[in-house]
Amino acid sequence: MNWIGWLIVVLPLIAILWAACHAQRYVRGVADYLAAGRVAGRYVISVGDLQAGLAVITLVALCEQEYQCGMAMGLWSKLTIPVSIFMSLTGYCVYRYRQTRCLSIGQFLEMRYNRAFRVIAATIRTIAEMITNAIAPAIAARFFIYFLGFPHSVTIWGMTIPTFMIVVIVVVTLATIVILPGGRVSLIITDCFQGLIGYPIFVIFTVFVLSNISWVDDIAPVMLDRAPGESFLNPMDLHKLRDFNIFSLVVTIVGSILNRASWIGNDTTSAGRTPHEQKMAGVLGTWRTGFSMLMCTLIALTVVVIMLSNHFREEARDVRVELANRVATEIIPDQAVREKLAQHYEAIPVATHVIGVDKPYSRTENPDTPYLKGTYNLLRDTVEDGPAVFQKFRTLYYQMMMPVLLRSFLPSALMGLFTLLMIMLMLSTDDSRIFNASSTIVQDVIMPFRKKAFTPREHLWWLRGVTIAVGAFFVFVSLFMSQLDYINMFIQIMCSLWLGAAGPIMIGGLYTRFGTTTGAFCALFFGSGISLAGLLLQRNWADIIYPWLDEMGYVASVAEFLETASGPFHPYIVWTMSDVKFPINSYEIYFIAMITGCVAYLIGSFLTCRRPFNLDRMLHRGKYSLDGEQQHHEAWTWRNAFSKLIGITDEYTTGDKVIAWSVFGYTIVYQFIIAFVFVIIWNVFWPWPPEWWSIYFYFNTIILGVIVGIISTVWFFWGGVVDLKRLFHDLAARVENPLDDGRVSGHVSVVDLAHVERAENKNSDN
Repeated sequence: MNWIGWLIVVLPLIAILWAACHAQRYVRGVADYLAAGRVAGRYVISVGDLQAGLAVITLVALCEQEYQCGMAMGLWSKLTIPVSIFMSLTGYCVYRYRQTRCLSIGQFLEMRYNRAFRVIAATIRTIAEMITNAIAPAIAARFFIYFLGFPHSVTIWGMTIPTFMIVVIVVVTLATIVILPGGRVSLIITDCFQGLIGYPIFVIFTVFVLSNISWVDDIAPVMLDRAPGESFLNPMDLHKLRDFNIFSLVVTIVGSILNRASWIGNDTTSAGRTPHEQKMAGVLGTWRTGFSMLMCTLIALTVVVIMLSNHFREEARDVRVELANRVATEIIPDQAVREKLAQHYEAIPVATHVIGVDKPYSRTENPDTPYLKGTYNLLRDTVEDGPAVFQKFRTLYYQMMMPVLLRSFLPSALMGLFTLLMIMLMLSTDDSRIFNASSTIVQDVIMPFRKKAFTPREHLWWLRGVTIAVGAFFVFVSLFMSQLDYINMFIQIMCSLWLGAAGPIMIGGLYTRFGTTTGAFCALFFGSGISLAGLLLQRNWADIIYPWLDEMGYVASVAEFLETASGPFHPYIVWTMSDVKFPINSYEIYFIAMITGCVAYLIGSFLTCRRPFNLDRMLHRGKYSLDGEQQHHEAWTWRNAFSKLIGITDEYTTGDKVIAWSVFGYTIVYQFIIAFVFVIIWNVFWPWPPEWWSIYFYFNTIILGVIVGIISTVWFFWGGVVDLKRLFHDLAARVENPLDDGRVSGHVSVVDLAHVERAENKNSDN
């Protein structure tokens, strides 16, 4: 990358860091640091959440998944549409949580259950969250090393230092610098700012890919050339897919409902001006993506096409040889073994494949097969714990395929622009995750043990100090913890340490009167316990557990048991014995944990419930309503039933109703009913030929993606600019009218806090 590319990277990065430091002037106390003073508007939240939701790890994971299963699962993923849309439109969980006026999830858990449960649950949640999120800097660091062609080690003052260590420290340091000046204020400003910069970059890369890769000549032929049962385009022909299949989608849907509130509490869900504004930010989530997801999808398709198309066979071989050698150099210390592998890779011929003449590619037979099989055989025969080393090799091989390929595919100027985009995606996610973890630790683990309340100054110093400590933890985990599975699988199993139990705990706490502390502890013990057991089995399978089973002669009997247990669920759940990978995948462990956690919560609660919990008091309803705060309730009638089903209340303005109905029309009427239900029914009776599926995905992915992208890019860029300006005005107004911020320190009750806030707002208005 030349100096112009680096200039493209450095100048916006300086502006982002300046904006983060400038945000400190708007922090007058803890409420601003934790929740941005609760003055954020819907577009600032929505644009910022888009940027915070995307990440380097997101793009790498998408490319990794698309390379394994293509686009066909995309049709079945439309099953999530009615679930996610109705949850957004009705404010499911989010609205009720915002009504509690809690500043953290631990505050809610103590109010609903007790302090001991708050500490234990918050600790488990924070550990699971931090370990899961700590791999993001590791993947981002590797991305930049492979994408920019950095060597794996550098020599400084005679000492050899891994480049990976240096880049991880730089990545985490940048994220921490963004957080420290203003906390949530810094994050919400910089995330929105980065989102506004990102919108035109998404457009540029979408245009670039569409100009260089043809759907008709490149994408469609490759996607259609797959073995029966593993189609990349025909969603009716997926029964042989193993990891990312229909069952994983079912688990995703169940998990999205049960765990809607599980990560809530210390992110932007507390930053909205009102519960309604917070809700509308979620509703706008349908439209805010612009060209972002289309760009990510096109990059993933570019990887599939170049690596599998006969048109790019020479380029694909160069990528595979470079990729395999770089991965081997990183993880295999023995020079002799690396040289043998390099010789093997050079000896592999260019993969020539004529579509319609040669056998279609499959999951086990494709151009990557000789590279992976040769590596496995050599490592098994020459390296101690060869299968475990190969597992890491295979993981990095698929993860780093995209950056190595793009390095040879993008011109210099676009290299700089893509580097800037990846840095912004890295910053906006890592800083949010570090901040969420640090604020949870202070609010829910440290504060409950203090006998004396923090002063506002002490509170802020503790928040900043723990932020630095969490950043150090991220560095430690990134450097020393290996990620041995597909990214989405790893995230699933790590998150399930909390999510296996969190669903019934949070939903039961927000919506039921019978839920008890005993039930919550039961869910935590059984749900999280199963996830922990599954995680330990996965991580120690290749190097400890399978060798022990083999030594004791148990492999055949365990294999028979696994096959028998999964038999009724074939072909979607298949537990086959392997010396490399634990037979039960992360989605299956997560599902078992969730079901067990729910059953444990229900049994524990029903056995110990003595009197109904006072939900009205927790939600400030009825006689517990705060002074001047109106509760909006409207009786159900035949006339308003449909509007109430999609969440429209008398708080909605005309513009809000237009947005809600547009979301309903596009997602439910078109995407779900027409583009999914109608298409599935048609194919059940009159199956489409493969070419029709190509046309279907071209229209729904490319054509419709471009149309929606143009509208939403203009809409949200303008709305984000206007809302960001208003945010600065409101924050400045709060600084000009300073109020005592002690209300969020120590052990002030939520009801007292709410009364104080109402009184202060009245005084400010006067």
